[in-house]
Amino acid sequence: MDRHDLADLSALRTRAASDVAWFWEAVLDDLDIEFYDPYDQIVDLSGGIERPAWCVNGSMNIVHNLLDKWQGTPAEDRAALRWEGEDGATRTLTYGELHQRVCRCANALRDLGLGRGDRIGLFMPMTPEIVIAFLAIAKIGGVLLPLFSGYGVGALVTRLQGAEADALFTADGFARRGRPIDMKETADEAVAQCPTVEHVIVHRHLGRDDTPMTTGRDRFWADFVAGHDPEARTARTGADDPVMVIYTSGTTGPPKGTVHTHCGFPIKGAQDMYHPMDLKPGETMYWMSDMGWMMGPWLVFGTLTVGATMVLYDGAPDHPDAGRLWRLVDDHEVTHLGVSPTLIRALKTHGDAPVRASDRSSLRAIGSTGSPWDPESWSWCFETVLDGEKPILNYSGGTEIAGGILCGNFLEPLKPAAFSGPVPGMDADVVDEDGTPVREEVGELVLRAPWIGMTRGFWGDDDRYHDAYWDRLDDVWVHGDFAAVDEDGLWYILGRSDDTINVAGKRLGPAEIEALLNAHGAVAESAAIGVPHDVKGSEIVAFVVLEPDYDETAALREELMQGVVDEMGKPLKPREIRFADALPKTRNAKVMRRVIRAAYLGEELGDTSSLEDPGTVDAIQEAR
Repeated sequence: MDRHDLADLSALRTRAASDVAWFWEAVLDDLDIEFYDPYDQIVDLSGGIERPAWCVNGSMNIVHNLLDKWQGTPAEDRAALRWEGEDGATRTLTYGELHQRVCRCANALRDLGLGRGDRIGLFMPMTPEIVIAFLAIAKIGGVLLPLFSGYGVGALVTRLQGAEADALFTADGFARRGRPIDMKETADEAVAQCPTVEHVIVHRHLGRDDTPMTTGRDRFWADFVAGHDPEARTARTGADDPVMVIYTSGTTGPPKGTVHTHCGFPIKGAQDMYHPMDLKPGETMYWMSDMGWMMGPWLVFGTLTVGATMVLYDGAPDHPDAGRLWRLVDDHEVTHLGVSPTLIRALKTHGDAPVRASDRSSLRAIGSTGSPWDPESWSWCFETVLDGEKPILNYSGGTEIAGGILCGNFLEPLKPAAFSGPVPGMDADVVDEDGTPVREEVGELVLRAPWIGMTRGFWGDDDRYHDAYWDRLDDVWVHGDFAAVDEDGLWYILGRSDDTINVAGKRLGPAEIEALLNAHGAVAESAAIGVPHDVKGSEIVAFVVLEPDYDETAALREELMQGVVDEMGKPLKPREIRFADALPKTRNAKVMRRVIRAAYLGEELGDTSSLEDPGTVDAIQEAR
């Protein structure tokens, strides 16, 4: 703001929205992004707002900006990656050490004949090797295909086949709560159905002696990289060439392969960290995620662009006890911790003692994403974890966005569960069904201008990309979230608009009902869905998971029901409230209301590949 003579954050947001080319050029300059060949034009909108071309005729490879340019500078000896396993083992790689390992892996990939444009899958736990492979793929000009480490065979096949993958990195397995979980057998079953996959590289993370290997196709990681030179050239790719295809599950149809480029996703992710989150060179970020969810690649691209340190933890955040996460913060001097509200709700049940047993003085902020907050959990996190002195950077966007639409920051006021406002460069608005802006009421979250991180489309399915975001309002991206802006200008996300519950003409997001239920001391978490009703259109059904010390009773059910009626009115009284043992969620803790609704109604479940625990579907079907 000082550099461009802007008085305040509002002025920055206004100029960014009105002059897209100026803003993103300023971002590239602020992040010190280096190009091999300069671009002729930062953005070309001649093809329409839906399909802009970025950094036209420029050439760059993002790995140059993540690793190469730091060599020979003081950053070379700075920690790039700190890793901890569930068993307490740790490893640290400096920018110089990471660079050497990435070069060896890149040379090994080239020896297999792999290179520019080849799609290479990553089906691995969160270990240093997944980051090394990730960067080596981009370094040779390949296209990353990140895959959730908990996927089953069908989910892997869909994505490997969809992207026509040429190779796959995997591991023998990983441990959760001390229990070994095999991966290679799952990978083998999937690859057997994917004839384009010619090479499989296996990291012996568990050290299994019985790992099945296919001669001629499979190689152990150690053998694969052995003997290769610690220097490798970085491919000179077009700035807007694909660097990653990452799949995101839709509410209908098969998963969507969002396409991202060298000058797209990495720049947007780094900008979000550098500007609203204020991550500085030398600081440390740990965002709980898997590489198969967007926050995994976001963490790698963003921290290394800024010159910061990433932390990876391969394990359960509450194992062997509820203090594990807070000890991680202390041991690795984490300045920015990323969590989900769902995790905080779970940790809150253990009380303040595990938190108070830690120091947490390194923390500057907590980031949150994945699901809406309830005010009680937000306040507990703010007061107990952050001592009421440091901000919660609420963050919401998506895989298609390459980061956030809305985010908290260090400059503007906070309210429980709120966002400070749009990330600079995101021309966001809240509108009614006709596209008219609304305030102090619920509407659709939309974007009115393009941004550098927007997906370039869906791999092999361009028509679906248009239908998903651009089909409802002319030249406006409709994101699919309910949102609101209050009287003080703070923003709120109220759940997916495709989860809309329309009761007798009144539209509401499920998060409104869930917040009321979660506020009750007996409730650990909840999910609300809309089910068909002949007269009203829809009725509300809620599923509640109780805290351990509470019993399922008719009196408690009636108390919860009355709480909703008191706040929402009798017309919005739920048809029923059911007690469940668990809720179906993705690995990054998003509640899958679509799956809950289908399970309740006895319909086809659709794509369930992103569920962390498929057994939670039974918990809905058996809810009392």
